[in-house]
Order: sequence, then C-alpha cells, then structure tokens
Amino acid sequence: MHDMALLDRLDRLESLEQIRQLPAKYALALDMRDLDAWTGLFPEDVVVGKEQIGRAHLKRWIDDTLRNQFTVTSHHIGGHIIEFKDADHACGVVYSKNEHETGPEWVIMQMLYWDDYERIDGRWYFRRRLPCYLYATDLNKPPIGDKKMRWPGRELYEGSWHELWPSWKAFWHNKPNDSLPDVAAPAPLDTFLETMRRGSAVPKIRTR
Repeated sequence: MHDMALLDRLDRLESLEQIRQLPAKYALALDMRDLDAWTGLFPEDVVVGKEQIGRAHLKRWIDDTLRNQFTVTSHHIGGHIIEFKDADHACGVVYSKNEHETGPEWVIMQMLYWDDYERIDGRWYFRRRLPCYLYATDLNKPPIGDKKMRWPGRELYEGSWHELWPSWKAFWHNKPNDSLPDVAAPAPLDTFLETMRRGSAVPKIRTR
C-alpha cells in the first residue's frame, strides 16, 4: 500500500512537470512558426471550430491566422496553476503577455488561458485552450477605459478577462461597511481554481 501511494505521488509529480512544459512549448513553437511542433501539443482528435476534427485542420487554421494577421509574435508565459480531476485529466490557468507585429503597429496584449489537459498513452496534451483577454492595443496607446481589445482596423470590444471569475463583479458590487468583513476559509487543497470559479459558466470568446 505504501509503495502504491509513493508511485501515485511520483506519477503526479511527473504529470505536473509535463503539463507545465506545455504552455512554454506552445509559445516557442508558435513564435518560431513550427506548426508541426505546435499542433503536436494537441491530441489527434482535437476539435477545430464547430465541425472539424484533427491536427490537419488545426494546422490549416493556425497557418491562416499567423500568415494573414501577424508578421512577428512573442508570447511571454506567466504563472501556471494546475489542478487534477483524476490521474489523466487536469485543468489549469496560465497568464500570457504577448506582442504582435501587425501591419504598421506593434500590438501588446494581456490575457490568460483556461486550459483542459488530457493524458493519452502516457503523454499529456492540451485538450482545449480557452483564451480570456484583458486588452490588446498599440504599444503607444494605453488601453484606458472600456473595450480594451483594440486591434488595428477593427471595432473595439471587451475581452473575457474577468468572466470566469465571479469575484470581480462581487468586489465592485459589495462595498464594505465599518464592521470587519467575513473571511472565507482557505480553498481546499487542489480546488483553488474550482473554488474561485464558484460554478461560473464558460464565457463565449470572441476571437481576433
């Protein structure tokens, strides 16, 4: 029994390390335009759009996106929180600060990804990446005010940076009074993200 528990703990540590590598590999492969390396981070039956399935469709989609929208990109990966649903499924949140050469403008972006991970035949993959945006704007134009998504030549719109997290609206709608505030107990181990989500629905993401 003791040996089995130790093996499970080692497996979890190895899984954590594999998953932590995925966003860094994603960023490098994307920025260096190695589309085979990039698509290989997703399983063979990856869903692309509403109807298409498979890495070939994913490769065509990312090729069109990168070729038609950006010249140069640079993705900087930030904090990464990972929680396991079972031995072969996990979810996570990753911050990402990105820079894009798009026509005559240099667009900077702050976002986070809500990820689902799956282990297939001993290897971890992205099952899905949900991008939630705070802002996108030319480097010399700070995105002050509403509608912080400001791509050149497109109408301004709101990202989904706060939509996964009910705490954002609750903070602004519930002003403190003079008494000491109620303080919740710390989130249970391995359910920090689940606790923060508070059962919130997945937002509808507007792509670039």
